[in-house]
Amino acid sequence: MADSDRDLLLSRIRDVPDWPEPGVVFKDITPLLRDPAAFSTTTELLAGVGGEGVDVVVGIEARGFILGAPVAHRLGAGFVPIRKEGKLPWETTAASYQLEYGEATIEVHRDAFAPGERVLIVDDVLATGGTVRATVDLVRGAGADVVGVGVLMELGFLRGRDKLPDVRVESLLVI
Repeated sequence: MADSDRDLLLSRIRDVPDWPEPGVVFKDITPLLRDPAAFSTTTELLAGVGGEGVDVVVGIEARGFILGAPVAHRLGAGFVPIRKEGKLPWETTAASYQLEYGEATIEVHRDAFAPGERVLIVDDVLATGGTVRATVDLVRGAGADVVGVGVLMELGFLRGRDKLPDVRVESLLVI
């Protein structure tokens, strides 16, 4: 990534201390989403993570939806949302995981993937790696192949990448 792209993206991410809990610094990307150049740059760079032949882009709730959908459009791929427990209206499969300030469960429709489909996972932040690990397991459990994970930013000090040794992970920014 060009230094100018990196500087643009970094300048559009706002730190919000003590949210959602004391001691957590939330990375607010709404300024990035508001800026057409920053949003477009983010979409283009994340689309590059998947390479050729991506069938489906997965976006992880909620900001992964915002980033993943335009990446899917750019790649000419389908889009599948990974949702928090209880949010999907059809038969689901679920995975639970630890995150930096608690635990959670995510779900996907049982028929979201076909065996052998090539899937790119997109999210905003790689923190402790629990959400992405659970997503990888859901995709693979359906028989699809994870071609990579693309994230806007990685909180390197939390070492989330350590939970993903079997997956290609590309972070636009490591903070």
